[in-house]
Amino acid sequence: MQGDNERSWDGLLPDNEIAEMSSLFKMMSDPTRLKIISALLVRELCVRDLAGLMQMSQSAISHQLAALRNSRLIKFRREGKQIFYSLDDDHIGQLFNQCLEHAKEK
Repeated sequence: MQGDNERSWDGLLPDNEIAEMSSLFKMMSDPTRLKIISALLVRELCVRDLAGLMQMSQSAISHQLAALRNSRLIKFRREGKQIFYSLDDDHIGQLFNQCLEHAKEK
């Protein structure tokens, strides 16, 4: 007999949704990408500012930004020749903050 806390077999998520979630968690499992997300929680930044903040090359930051952008975790806007990055939506910040809150629990 199933308990109240158990999912029925009918309630299992489809494989494609599980795969999307797995991809999202993989993207957020990298410390550099988490630092970028943390910085973008504060305000939008350009590659140069992120590189200086994280003490990394602009090339390395650009590589990480491309991965985050392809995963729809961040977005960008162009202002002249400058490109500014920000979180794609509020869910990203919520996910980050919930993970941080859980990590701080003892």
